[in-house]
Amino acid sequence: MTEAGGAHRAESDDIADVPKSVAVMFLKERVYATFTGLAIVLVVYTSTGHHSAAYAFEILLLGVFAVVLAGFASDGIAHLAVHRTFPHGDDLRTLVRVAASGLGTLLLPLGMITLAWLDVLKLNTALLISGYIYIATLGLIGWLAVRRADITWWQKLAALITLVLIGLVVLSIQVLAHRH
Repeated sequence: MTEAGGAHRAESDDIADVPKSVAVMFLKERVYATFTGLAIVLVVYTSTGHHSAAYAFEILLLGVFAVVLAGFASDGIAHLAVHRTFPHGDDLRTLVRVAASGLGTLLLPLGMITLAWLDVLKLNTALLISGYIYIATLGLIGWLAVRRADITWWQKLAALITLVLIGLVVLSIQVLAHRH
């Protein structure tokens, strides 16, 4: 994305070297994909007697891919609305990289499910480990968000508790939606 001064800095692989608006996009994509993955893993976990590892792999892959694609589409539409042109050049590359970063949330959980598919782990165990991976990811993102904030320690604690509570509400709604 273009910074206010017109410089393009989105090509760096270090999140500290990209404009804050782009860093926000990367983190937001990760959070969306992580919540989606966690909800899918929990739904499949609660009904593993009815599903195979192949099904769990497929539904997790497709579900997270769909939310990443939706994020890419919304970023593209927002770019069009604000800039009055389709994203191209560095802007398009940034949108693609942001979307692709959301797919990174699949690596470890799909690896666990693959181990279940190969009969190295039981599917319930693979899904449970995947759920913990997603929860740890959300916790880490929340902690990283509040630890550097210019607020008091008790405000940081309140912010982290609020993030966790909102996360639990979002997760509950997603699980309910995926169960029907």
